[in-house]
Amino acid sequence: MMRRLLNIFIGTKVAFAVLLSTLLLVGQLLVGGASAHEVSPSIGDLSTDGNKFTLVLRLNLEAFVAGIDLDGVEDTNATDQSADYDSLRALPPEDLQKSLQTQWPNFANSFYLSVNNALVPLALQNVTISEVGDIDLPRPSTLTITAILPPDTAALTFGWEKRFGTLVLRHIGVEDGYTGYLSGGEISPEIPIKGGVVQSSVQVFGTYIPIGFAHILPKGLDHILFVLGLFFLSVHLRPLIWQVTAFTLAHTVTLALGALGWVTVPSSIVEPLIAASITYVAVENIFTSGLSRWRPFVIFGFGLLHGLGFASVLGEIGLPDDQFVPALIGFNVGVELGQITVISLAFLAVGAWFRNKPWYRKRISFPASAIIATIGAWWFVERVFL
Repeated sequence: MMRRLLNIFIGTKVAFAVLLSTLLLVGQLLVGGASAHEVSPSIGDLSTDGNKFTLVLRLNLEAFVAGIDLDGVEDTNATDQSADYDSLRALPPEDLQKSLQTQWPNFANSFYLSVNNALVPLALQNVTISEVGDIDLPRPSTLTITAILPPDTAALTFGWEKRFGTLVLRHIGVEDGYTGYLSGGEISPEIPIKGGVVQSSVQVFGTYIPIGFAHILPKGLDHILFVLGLFFLSVHLRPLIWQVTAFTLAHTVTLALGALGWVTVPSSIVEPLIAASITYVAVENIFTSGLSRWRPFVIFGFGLLHGLGFASVLGEIGLPDDQFVPALIGFNVGVELGQITVISLAFLAVGAWFRNKPWYRKRISFPASAIIATIGAWWFVERVFL
């Protein structure tokens, strides 16, 4: 009797913990929006013309100006500078540009352009900032940075301080240009200014794995919730394998087609439908006790949508023309590893301990699915009407 009461008590506490953590997440999303404060990598396109170096840098300018340490940060709301960051989002472009120019000397000293182990000074040539729109959503900013390289420069290296976070660096305008995924504080290898960086397929494959993984953990909250919706359907492994297989096959197809440019669907259509897919799988968890005959086909259809979402992210980062296939496969493998990590964490948190308990579905699966459905429904409304 005592053991049964103890099991019920433990189960209730776990269910409450699941509910509480998810409700906190919901509260944060309702206040700030699902994607408003997520940290994305900066993207830099470098080119050379004679001895002139040019770097076109797309970044979250407000986070830089606010002084947020972007290394390892998943959400700007979790930083001490979140209030400053939010106020900067509401500034007109000209005012934000003035703030940048005031801080530019500090930024310039934090960038490392080196030729033959000697630093080369950088100049801010141009700033492009979008007009203020929905301040709950990121607005793109582009910096054009230039430098005069020493005579007869054959190669250069580039990087920045760790606090600026991840940088996707690409050498454009040359054959076999360098493409690298630089973690905060990491310096690129030597980049020949005339191109000719011969990266093996294995190197390119390895470069794009962390990019795909990061799109799930920590940045792909909608994909995380969808995968959790698959997890909470059943305590048995077979239904989960069927669902994940259908989802993987589908998003692999549209990821490839989207990356090739053969299929393009506006994000205004894809993003609401992804939110709807989250709600659907979570609601079905409550009304079915196992894998229905049609669910793998429905999930395959939803996987096609999620693949288009992955493709849009990959389109922003870009794929090297000469190593397109290994880069695409590496990104997809990273996505799969992210999904497996989400499922593994969920299993270790609740599945391993409580999945065989008679109250598992009632006290853990049902509440978690209900809240996941609520988040998906809110995102659908937000993305369509707000």
